[in-house]
Amino acid sequence: MSDRLLMTLGEPAGIGSDCALLLWAQQPRLFDGVVVVAPVAWLRERAETLGLSVPIHAVDALDDAGSEAGIYCYQPPTVSGGGAVVAGKPKAATAGDVVASIAWAARACLDGEAAAMVTGPIEKSVLRDGGFAFPGHTEFLAHLCGQQTVVMMLACARLRVALLTTHMAIREVPDRLSTEGCVTTATLLARDLRRRFAIAKPRLGLCALNPHAGEQGHFGDEEGRILAPAVKLLQAQGVAISDPLPADTLFAPQMRDRFDAIICCYHDQALIPLKMAGFGSAVNVSLGLPIIRTSVDHGTALDRAGSGDLHCGSLAAAITTARQMVANSRRHDAG
Repeated sequence: MSDRLLMTLGEPAGIGSDCALLLWAQQPRLFDGVVVVAPVAWLRERAETLGLSVPIHAVDALDDAGSEAGIYCYQPPTVSGGGAVVAGKPKAATAGDVVASIAWAARACLDGEAAAMVTGPIEKSVLRDGGFAFPGHTEFLAHLCGQQTVVMMLACARLRVALLTTHMAIREVPDRLSTEGCVTTATLLARDLRRRFAIAKPRLGLCALNPHAGEQGHFGDEEGRILAPAVKLLQAQGVAISDPLPADTLFAPQMRDRFDAIICCYHDQALIPLKMAGFGSAVNVSLGLPIIRTSVDHGTALDRAGSGDLHCGSLAAAITTARQMVANSRRHDAG
């Protein structure tokens, strides 16, 4: 099986290229076995903007990536690579190449040509204007892999959070919650914590939707009507999961430390405490897929692209986490 990791840069006008180049300059050995799937010009032009002397090797096939120092870059035949890119100024003309790079890397992982993929941040509005029909990376990868359900988990050294709903307006969240969805999310989360994170008996916390966990129905009935029945089903199946707990206390250190991961009802309920606990070093992980995918925890930061004033800790963590997940999965499957 391949040990190769594939990296996509995301929005070429954003900081994806910057982070890859700056991280290589700081930790070149971290890129051993990594191939960037993108037009080589994206990296070379940004290296020139940043004034970095990073060796960038264009290869005609993944297997051509060697051991010489530098960043190896492969441009798939589905990627045109046309047009110059200006840092901080996204354009519709590159949207197709961004999507094609992600799709090619995912299919290469499905075909066993790579062990995992690491993704840089995309500019969702640019992709949507170009016809991209998915809310984000996670949903697109689920489509490519033929998965009905995928779990978005974000992790740092002090906290892991998983989402019942992802990219949607707050007003839509209550209608999108379901007992079945909660059961599926918790089951996939527990399974992948065992398989890909080597946690033998995962302990899951469940965050309530409403203040005070609904206050016995006075502030909303989703806890009793949707979440509590899911907990009962999961516990009957042997999943260690808490009752729905109020968000304003669940993330206090003395509470969150009781759990290996906390399931949240909506995006910001999870990401605010996660970024408070580990901003700049957290990782976005897609669970429930047949492939391993990790990503940075930040956006494109168009205003900082090309400046060199960046922290690359999240990309370093995404690469390291992907490798750990590959190793854990192989040990689990072999045992």
